[in-house]
Amino acid sequence: MAAAADLRSALDEISAHYQADTSKRVKVIYGSSGNLYQQIINGAPFDIFFSANSDYPKKLEAAGLAVPETYYEYARGSLVLFATSTSTLDLQKGLQVLLDPSVQRIAIADPTHAPYGQAAVAALKSQGLYDRVSRKIVVGENVAQAASFVISGAANIGIVALSLALQPASRSQSRFTEIPANGYPPIQQACIVLKSSKQQNMARQFEAYIQGPEASKILQRYGFQVPAARAVRPLQ
Repeated sequence: MAAAADLRSALDEISAHYQADTSKRVKVIYGSSGNLYQQIINGAPFDIFFSANSDYPKKLEAAGLAVPETYYEYARGSLVLFATSTSTLDLQKGLQVLLDPSVQRIAIADPTHAPYGQAAVAALKSQGLYDRVSRKIVVGENVAQAASFVISGAANIGIVALSLALQPASRSQSRFTEIPANGYPPIQQACIVLKSSKQQNMARQFEAYIQGPEASKILQRYGFQVPAARAVRPLQ
């Protein structure tokens, strides 16, 4: 299985529940959606692809590389400003905090192939900030690496996925504030079963599991908006 980096904690948890329920093991390779898409185009042996946008799965479907009628929009993601717990930056200022003279490096995912990086650039441009701070931007291969830049001190602040700010490994070391969703295009995330899969039935079963109540609750706890699911409070 190939999956966007913002899903790591949530999908690891979902996969563990799936394995406990079905005795079927799931192996997940995480990365930026664009890089995973390219690997699939080049014949990488994945069974199902969980993208951080809807574009890449739709392209695979249009190219005849996906199993018909398996496209599913499983979640919508959100952007946050992300800093270490020891940072003195006032995150309540929103994106304007990036103009603070103490901010020398701003981490985002690589916008050439990572949907969260593209959304970060859009958010900056919506407030007229991109040209003013672009020289400070450092890019991670994917959104998880961008978050790790902040935790390690390689960047002063980051624009990353809410799901990463809520994962257990980050919560004790960081703080965050959400970026208003009207400042960037919706991060609609979708998955699709791949025609090259040798385990299409299992892939379909896992995709169905993602739509079920257990997986929906887990996704919501990591800050994802899930279609037709009851609201569950995010992790605090």
